[in-house]
This record gives sequence, structure tokens and C-alpha cells, in this order.
Amino acid sequence: MTAGGIIRAIQRVGQRAKPTYQALVTAINESPMVVPDETGWRENGQSRWEWVFATPATTVYLITKGRGFADASLVLPADYAGTIVRDGWVAYREYDRARHQSCLGHLLHRCDTLTTDHPHSAFAPAVQAILQAGLAARDRWRARQISDHGAAVIRGQLVHQLDLVLDAPGPLADMRRFARHLDREFRHLFTFLTDLDLDATNYRAEQAIRPSVAIRKVCGGNRSPLGIETQYLLSSLLRTAVQRNVDIPATITTLLRSPVPIVPAGLRAPPC
Repeated sequence: MTAGGIIRAIQRVGQRAKPTYQALVTAINESPMVVPDETGWRENGQSRWEWVFATPATTVYLITKGRGFADASLVLPADYAGTIVRDGWVAYREYDRARHQSCLGHLLHRCDTLTTDHPHSAFAPAVQAILQAGLAARDRWRARQISDHGAAVIRGQLVHQLDLVLDAPGPLADMRRFARHLDREFRHLFTFLTDLDLDATNYRAEQAIRPSVAIRKVCGGNRSPLGIETQYLLSSLLRTAVQRNVDIPATITTLLRSPVPIVPAGLRAPPC
């Protein structure tokens, strides 16, 4: 087999996977919680962005020219009303009908960095302690060591404590900048303490995007629009198949043998 023959075979599978991709997008749209993220990509040397939208049972990728709200809306519609667990990228804030959970992992990492850079400031360690207390309360709640009411009480206490800390970030510019960011995200920091099924970090999307980062480092991206399309179609199919314990070789065989494009049973929506 030649390299060109292998590429054409992969592209043929990608084209057969289009209905499956649309079914996965439907599953994402119907999910009560979606975790998005994005990373840089390349098309024939030109800058692009790869998006990922992950749930416990479905992952959808998309590669676009931009990194704005309009690009994200191509998968997750503007009127999405579930919960979005995301980092601080401004495009995600435009989902004004959704509930939001700001990723505590990113915030805790920023606390570590600020504490290292400014060891004599008490602001970042105070914020870190409050966020970690929220995660500890979540773990106790999930273990049924505290009741729903107890979790709500702790959430109120943490909100009050953080409000007091944000009033006094100190004179350092880095701390004041972090305080402004926390103030913007204030309403979305402890959403995970209102629903046991919510994530507190965007780890699902971070893990889903790691293979793409490795591919980008090795080959630099894709050379053509068809390559771009094949990349995100098959990435979505393969990642979701792993999540749902679907037999990948059997699924690809089914797609290729079908006289018309179909959605294999294990990849239909739902589950989300």
C-alpha cells in the first residue's frame, strides 16, 4: 500500500462518519453538562483552532479559523441551557442561558504560580485555601458524609469568605489582576456544590485535547480542508467509541460495508 492509498482510505472512513458525527453533536447539545476547551492547530501552515466539547460519554472535535463565540456555537448552540464547565476564556461567557462552573484547576494553578512569584503576599494562599475547602466539601458530600443542606451551608460560607478576601488583594499588580478575574468569575466558582454530577474542573476537555496536542507537535496539523475535516470527524468517532466501550474495528467495518452512510448503534444519541 502507498501512503496516498492509506490517506484516501482514511478519508473515505471520515466521509462515512459524517452522520455519526452529527449524532454526537446532538448528544453534546442534549447533555446537561458540557466541558469545552480549545488549542492551536495548523492547516497548510496557517493558524487554526481545534475545539473539543466533552461529556462523560461523548466527545466532539471541530477545527475552525477562529477562536470566538461564533466558532464555538458551530457545535454548542448559543442558546445552550445546561451547565458549561470551562476555563476563563471570554467566548464561553457569552453563553448567557447556561449555568457556568469556572475551572478550579486553572485557578489553583494560578494561585501556586503567584505564591511562588510573591511569597510574602497572603492573597493567593488565602484564595487557594478557600477553593480547596470547596473541593474537600464536594468529596465529603459525594461520600454522603454531609447532607445536601450541609453542602449548601458550606457553599454559602465559602462565598462569604472569598468575598472578604477579594476586598483586600494588596498593592501588587499581579494580585489585583487575579482579584479582578475572580470577581468576574465569582458567581461561577462553587456551582459544583449545587449538583453532585457537576465537575469542578475542565479535566475532561483537557484530557480529550492531549492527543491532538501530541499530533500537532509531531506533524504540525493538516495540509488541506479535507484533511482538517477528516481529522475532527474521526477524532470524534474514536474518542467517543473509547468512552462508550464500542469496538472500533467493528464500527469502522460497519461504516465501510454499509451501502449508505449510517450511525452505528453504539454511537447514537443518547447517551450524552
